Amino acid sequence: MAQTYRATDTGIDFIKGHGTLNDFIIITDDRAELSLDAALTRRLCDRRGGIGADGVLRVATAGALLSASVLSTLPAGVEASDWFMDYRNADGSIAEMCGNGVRVFAHALVSTGRAEVGSVRVGTRSGLRPAEIIDHGGDSAVIRVDMGQPEFLGLSSVQIGDRTFAGMAIDMGNPHLACVVPDLDAEGLAALAVQAQPQFDSEFFPAGVNVEIATPMLDGRVRMRVHERGAGETMSCGTGVVATAVAALADNGSTEGDVVVTVPGGDLTVTLTGEGSTLTGPSVLVAQGTYRGV
Repeated sequence: MAQTYRATDTGIDFIKGHGTLNDFIIITDDRAELSLDAALTRRLCDRRGGIGADGVLRVATAGALLSASVLSTLPAGVEASDWFMDYRNADGSIAEMCGNGVRVFAHALVSTGRAEVGSVRVGTRSGLRPAEIIDHGGDSAVIRVDMGQPEFLGLSSVQIGDRTFAGMAIDMGNPHLACVVPDLDAEGLAALAVQAQPQFDSEFFPAGVNVEIATPMLDGRVRMRVHERGAGETMSCGTGVVATAVAALADNGSTEGDVVVTVPGGDLTVTLTGEGSTLTGPSVLVAQGTYRGV
């Protein structure tokens, strides 16, 4: 990968990457000079007329985003000099946090020379999310992210298609409803209409919600599909994987442990302790180019 990526008069330079097939467009805009509005985000993420992705990750310093009024204040633990993941969903809306995104973001920082292999500070709207580069092989990496302390918000339900599912509402810096469905197996999970728009309690989730449907835990493993607000069904959702691990452990009467969560895009490992949670999984950088649709 080249060392610098920038917006130019002839287009926007980008990197394309994914974490367990949850894919992102990465734009390095260190001084926050690009006007990344909702319309541009939608054009970039359009899978036919644009590059195509579940979201956009802008790389800028937290201080630059603050000066440009993209941020109104520095989130908890984030310093002005930190690299900040300015994350936009495919529909142009702003998201607080993305676990797969943090891995890809940290990987891009290392691959562009903005950070060294090892521990990387990543600022998000949910606060500082330190990432540890466990293995780095150029365009492929394995990264562990400190996901913070999951917060249990209560119980709720969601309707998808003609079925209703009960689940745990969990705040991972963004809202989730993690539904572990009794007796659901891999075949039954694959047959569910998770791609359909979920109907949820808008008073309970006024800012919308990410919905996870999962099988019960067996031998420390669960299977999950997710419908993300602002993106629809995706092949993976890092914060949703952690929320699902919380719900799966609770279903077994536990609050701590390791859970392997299988999503359509692959396997991710969640570790839950009394001090918080971590998410470990792959990141792949697949392409670089210039978007000329500006």
